[in-house]
Amino acid sequence: MIETSGQTHLIAAVVVAASLIALAFFVWEGITMASLYDRGVKLYQKKDYKSAESVFVNVLSRHPSNDIARLLLGESLMGQNKIEEAVTQFTTLIARAPKNAEAQVRLATAFMKLEKLPEATLSLEKAQNLFKSQRNEQKSEQIEQLLQSISANKNI
Repeated sequence: MIETSGQTHLIAAVVVAASLIALAFFVWEGITMASLYDRGVKLYQKKDYKSAESVFVNVLSRHPSNDIARLLLGESLMGQNKIEEAVTQFTTLIARAPKNAEAQVRLATAFMKLEKLPEATLSLEKAQNLFKSQRNEQKSEQIEQLLQSISANKNI
């Protein structure tokens, strides 16, 4: 009976040690990712888009579900005039989070830079509907004004 008790204690100690190691890993990973993400945001704010792009690619390689990092990666690409690559990032984000109205607006902006007005209009309409469903009338109205401006320019 004493032997079984010793084995039980050993197993319990191994389980506790493994749990503590796993916890330490996840805490370290969280701190590292937060620091890396913050660095990317600061680079983006300084308009160092190339460096920000590199950081956000690194963040997304480890955490592909980080929607804000993907949005900022798209914005960093736009800042470097890598519009097609930005479209890919915004489209990926929208596929992951279809209710992300800001991603629709950013996608529309990219389409406008590419002079793809029908695609831009469609994205803006989706964004407007999302803002309405979120009861954000101010953003919805801003989108409406932009849609009217696009429509007026098409008719010229």
